[in-house]
Amino acid sequence: MKKFTFVYIILFYFFSLTSAHAYLDPGTGSIILQAIIGFIAASITIISIYWNKLKIFIVNLFKKKKIKSE
Repeated sequence: MKKFTFVYIILFYFFSLTSAHAYLDPGTGSIILQAIIGFIAASITIISIYWNKLKIFIVNLFKKKKIKSE
C-alpha cells in the first residue's frame, strides 16, 4: 500500500509541472561544464588510486613466501 502511494505522488508531481521560462546565461553554462569536467577528473583519480591498491593487494596475496633455510 505504501509503495503505491509513493508511485501516485511521483506521478502527480510529474504531471503537474509547468514551464519555468528561465534564462541561463553563458556563465552558468561554463560553470556546469567545469563541474562536469571536475567530476570526471576526480572520478578518474579515485579509480586509479583504488585500482593500484587492489593490484598491490592481489600481488601480495599470491606472492610466494620465501622459506628460510638455516
